[in-house]
Amino acid sequence: MAAASAMQWAPQDYQLLAKRDALNAMEAELEKLFATAQGDPGRKETLRKDFEGFKKLFNRFLQEKSPHINWEKIQPLREGAVLPYADISERKLTPEICSNLLNKLVVLKLNGGLGTSMGCKGPKSLISVRSGLTFLDLTVQQIEDLNRKYNSEVPLVLMNSFNTDEDTQKILRKYKSCQVKIFTFNQSRYPRINKESLLPIATDVSDDNLEAWYPPGHGDTYKAFAESGLLEQFINEGKEFVFVSNIDNLGATVDFNILNHMINPPNGPVCEYVMEVTDKTRADVKGGTLVGYEDKLRLLEIAQVHKDHVDEFKSVTKFQFFNTNNLWMKLSAMKRLVDNNQLDMEVIVNNKTLGDGLGVIQLETAVGAAIKNFDNAIGVNVPRSRFLPVKKTSDLLLVMSNLYDMDNGFLEMSAKRQFKTVPLVKLGSHFEKVQDYLRRFANIPDMLELDHLTVSGDVTFGKDVSLKGTVIIVAEHGNRINIPPGAVLENKIVSGNLRILDH
Repeated sequence: MAAASAMQWAPQDYQLLAKRDALNAMEAELEKLFATAQGDPGRKETLRKDFEGFKKLFNRFLQEKSPHINWEKIQPLREGAVLPYADISERKLTPEICSNLLNKLVVLKLNGGLGTSMGCKGPKSLISVRSGLTFLDLTVQQIEDLNRKYNSEVPLVLMNSFNTDEDTQKILRKYKSCQVKIFTFNQSRYPRINKESLLPIATDVSDDNLEAWYPPGHGDTYKAFAESGLLEQFINEGKEFVFVSNIDNLGATVDFNILNHMINPPNGPVCEYVMEVTDKTRADVKGGTLVGYEDKLRLLEIAQVHKDHVDEFKSVTKFQFFNTNNLWMKLSAMKRLVDNNQLDMEVIVNNKTLGDGLGVIQLETAVGAAIKNFDNAIGVNVPRSRFLPVKKTSDLLLVMSNLYDMDNGFLEMSAKRQFKTVPLVKLGSHFEKVQDYLRRFANIPDMLELDHLTVSGDVTFGKDVSLKGTVIIVAEHGNRINIPPGAVLENKIVSGNLRILDH
């Protein structure tokens, strides 16, 4: 009889209890970690804020029923959701107008990444990319040029991570005489979670085991910028807008037309947020795209797409644009959303395997995902030239070549190139690390007339090589190909035994 009257538990009750248990266990572990904190009160306060932010993110991770978007609820983009760049670049801007625009602007570069994917130690921003200048050098040069030319005071802000801050601070000393005020702040440091137990793998908060910690993606920009005090400081100084971009995107320069559109909208209310998108090609099919969802603009990343819809997501006809991660925001709107806890960015679950084989989870967010929280947010379809990221050595080859001319840190495609498209370049595993890549080129080949280059295997290039049309060079395992100095390869396939064939 007693058994018959026992409470009936539904599956959702068990799920609720399991989530509550996981959250309680996490809170207990975080308290233990916090108790290991040593040193000054300032560091403990930073740690406390980091743990508060992490708990919120972890709780949202537990609450989300599925990491995938409801595909049926995706709506076509409303009219005017994405403006062609030509539509906002029609107004004439005098030097005086440009100066006034710049005095309302802050430039923020995301500087949390390491150069490990290219075989480099330390911050990626310190890799030499052109004429001995690093990403950071070029960025400082660009802003200094604007400040001098327009008698303005655009500050440069770097969002560092615990991985990049120390090395970046050492380098910043060399810019003291530059006409650019440089500020830095650190994004949060969150604990990696054991995939099985859903508990932190760290045993203390010291810097002895940095592999147990991670910076939680660039979605942390809003919270970290506000907590640094810089957001409020710039608002008090009369700054109104911030331009956020990845420091390794050499095309992400200050654009007067977008800034003017935000500060002086031609009709209607001020846009609080502009995302620069550009036309998707088959090389960009994994990039995030803008969609309509629940009557708002939303950034859709491939991680949020169920495997049944991945091919559709990659379609260049259905989803024509992808996110460049060049973002413009109104500072007062950012402050309002942070203060009122109104930022709602989807949790990205990033699975990693550590060197010892342990499976861990990193919970992250993307800075572009907040577009749905800002009022009158739009996309602007910008020229491809505003998206010039350097993620691999094949990208590095492009920006180091004569395809681009450089002036005061700004890269522009050479007027000598007939077609304004960038060649497709694929370098094999022998070129993956910057050190190996540089060793394999006596100097950078002439690429002005190149359409497509594929290099695979043990290949080296002599001085003053010229590459034109489609060039494919394949050294099979055990073979080596040395392209002789002065060689001109036009529509050629070079195979493992060094036969040169017409393509």
